[in-house]
Amino acid sequence: MTRILVTRPAGLLVSALVVLASCRSHPRKPLATAGPPWLLERARQEAAQAEHSPALHDFQFTDRLEASGITFENRIVDDAGKAYKKVHYDHGTGLCAADVDGDGLLDLYFVSQLGGNELWKNLGGGRFANITDSAGVRMPDAVAVACAFADIDNDGDPDLFVTTVRHGNRLFENLGGGKFRDITGPSGVGYVGHSSGAVFFDYDGDGLLDLFVTNVGVYTRNTKGPGGYYVGLPDAFHGHTHPDRAEPSILYHNLGGGRFQDVTRQVGLVDRSWSGDATVIDVNDDGRPDLYVLSMQGENHLWLNEGGKRFRDATRQYFPKTPWGAMGVKAFDFDGDGRVDLFVTDMHSDMWVNIPPGDWAAEARKADTAPAPPDFFPTGKGQFVFGNALFANRGGGRFEEVSDSVGVETYWPWGPSVDDLNADGWDDIVITAGMNFPHRYGINSVLLNEAGRHFLPSEFLLGVEPRAGGATDQVWFRLDCRGADRAQLFCMVCSQSGTRELGCRMDANGHLTMMAARGTRAAAILDLDNDGDLDIVTNEFNAQPQVLVSDLAQRHRVHFLKVRLRGTRSNREGLGAQVTVVLPDGRRVLKVMDGKTGYLSQSDLPLYFGLGDADHAASLEVRWPSSGRQTVAGTLRSGQTIDVVEP
Repeated sequence: MTRILVTRPAGLLVSALVVLASCRSHPRKPLATAGPPWLLERARQEAAQAEHSPALHDFQFTDRLEASGITFENRIVDDAGKAYKKVHYDHGTGLCAADVDGDGLLDLYFVSQLGGNELWKNLGGGRFANITDSAGVRMPDAVAVACAFADIDNDGDPDLFVTTVRHGNRLFENLGGGKFRDITGPSGVGYVGHSSGAVFFDYDGDGLLDLFVTNVGVYTRNTKGPGGYYVGLPDAFHGHTHPDRAEPSILYHNLGGGRFQDVTRQVGLVDRSWSGDATVIDVNDDGRPDLYVLSMQGENHLWLNEGGKRFRDATRQYFPKTPWGAMGVKAFDFDGDGRVDLFVTDMHSDMWVNIPPGDWAAEARKADTAPAPPDFFPTGKGQFVFGNALFANRGGGRFEEVSDSVGVETYWPWGPSVDDLNADGWDDIVITAGMNFPHRYGINSVLLNEAGRHFLPSEFLLGVEPRAGGATDQVWFRLDCRGADRAQLFCMVCSQSGTRELGCRMDANGHLTMMAARGTRAAAILDLDNDGDLDIVTNEFNAQPQVLVSDLAQRHRVHFLKVRLRGTRSNREGLGAQVTVVLPDGRRVLKVMDGKTGYLSQSDLPLYFGLGDADHAASLEVRWPSSGRQTVAGTLRSGQTIDVVEP
C-alpha cells in the first residue's frame, strides 16, 4: 500500500507565481565590473559561450551575508597562516544543513578549526540566529574538520557528528526542539586521531544508520601551538610515502540505543588510504550500498558490499584508473539515463604547476606530473587520472571516464555540490576551489548541465564570480617585525624589495600585513528562503561565509517538487534510497538520497526535483534501502513538499 503523509505548497512561491510571467528572458551580459582584468575577461568568454547554450542561465546569485545576520568567521591554525607549512590543515572544514528543531526551515552548522563551530537557526525571511550554546553543541577550539547530520536513533530528528584533528570526534544526540546532548562517551565513536570526512549509511540493512569515518594519516607531532592545535610534521605532504603513518578509516556498526561498535576488521574493510572523504554508491545495482573511499595522495578504493556482512576491495574491477589527488566526491545521474554516475574532484594533482592567472585552457587540462617528486608514485603513474574524473555508468558494472568530453575539469578543486540550480530537471555542479595562502586566487565553478551532454561554465554568468566588490584577496595575518615577531620567517622574507607581489605589506614601523587569496572549502545547496529555487551557502577558509541567494523564482515561473522520505523498515530518513520522478513526457529524473552536499559535509535535506516546463509530475517511484519499491501515482502538482512513508 502506498501512503503519502502530507503535501505542502511552497507559500512564497505560490504568491510569487501570481505576478510572474512564464517566459524565458534573453541572456544578459554578465554583471562583473569589478576585479582583476583576467577575471573580467573570463566573464566575457562565458557570456559568449552561453549565447549558444540551451541551459537556462538568466538569473543571479547575490551575497546576502549581512542581511542574514550570520557573524560566523572561520578561523585557522597557525600552520595554515604565519607558521605556514605544507600540511593537511589547509584542507579546511565542512558545512552542514538540517532542520534541527522541526520548524520546517533549514538551519546551518559551520565548522572551524579555532574559535568553535557554530549552529545558526533559520528564522525565516533570510535571517538567522546563533543558537550554538543554547543547543548544546559548542566545541571551543576543537580543531574540527567535518560534520554530518543523520537520524541515528530513528526518532525523527537529525543528530550531529563532528570530526577533529586529535581532539576527539564528537556525537550529539538531538533531543528535539533544537536541543542536543553530547553522547560521545557511551556511543563509542570518540576516536582521537587525524580524522576527516564522515558518512552515515546502513550497510547491513537493519534499519539503523552506521557510520564510516575517514582518517588521513599521521601528519602532526605532539607539540602544541596556539589554540591547542598539534603542529604539523615538516614533511607532512610526503606522509603517504611512509606506511608507518597510515591511520585506517573506521566503520562503526549501529547497535541501537545510541551505541556503536568498531567492526572495521570484522567486515574486512581495512582502508589505509591517505583519505579525506568518502561516499556511498551502489555500483552493481544490487540494493546494497557500496563505499567509494578517496585517497588524497594515491589510489581511491571501491569497497563492494557483500550481503551486508563483508566488504571486498573491487576497485580495479570497476575503476581501473582513479584520480591521484582526490578531494571530493558525489554520486548522481548526470546524463538522465537512470544509472548513478560518480564524480571525483582532484586538487592535489594541480599543486605541481602554478598556472598563470587567465590561462583558462591550461586549467581545463589534466595536470602535468613531470615536476612532481618521483617518490609520490611508488607503484608508478599508470593507474591514475591526474585531474577530475566523471565516471559515466554504462550499465553492467562498466564505468567510462568522460570528464574532459563533458567539460568538468577544473583547477584547485575541493568538493562538488550537486543539485538543480535552474530547475530544468538536470543536476548542476558547484565546485569550491582555491588554495589561499601562499597561492594565487582560484575561482569557484558553477557548471550548468546541458541535458546530460555537456556542462556550461556559468559562475560569472550567475554572479558567483567575481565575489562581491571583485575581491580576490584578504588579510591573512599580521606580524610585528620589530618586536615579538622579528625572527619570524615572513618578517625576513618581506623585508626584501620586490615582495609586494607575494602579498607582503610592510609599513614604516615594521608592522607586516600579509595578504592572501580568498578561497572556499565547502558549499551547501538548499532552498534557504523557501521560495522554490536553490541557494548556495559556503564555508570560506579563514573568513566569513557567503550566503548566495538566487533570484530564479523572481525571474521565472519555477516548477519543482521537494521529497521527504520516512522509512519504516528502512532507516527513518531513507538514506540510501533512490527516488525517481516521472515527468508528463515520460522523462525520468533520478536522485539518490545520500545527504552528500559538498566537501567534508553530510546534510539532512529534502530531495529537490526541478520539473522544467512541466507544472506537475506524472508519478514518483522510490527504491527503499530495505529493497522495497513504492510508486506514488497520480498528478503531483508543482510547488509541493511530498512526504512519502515507506509501506
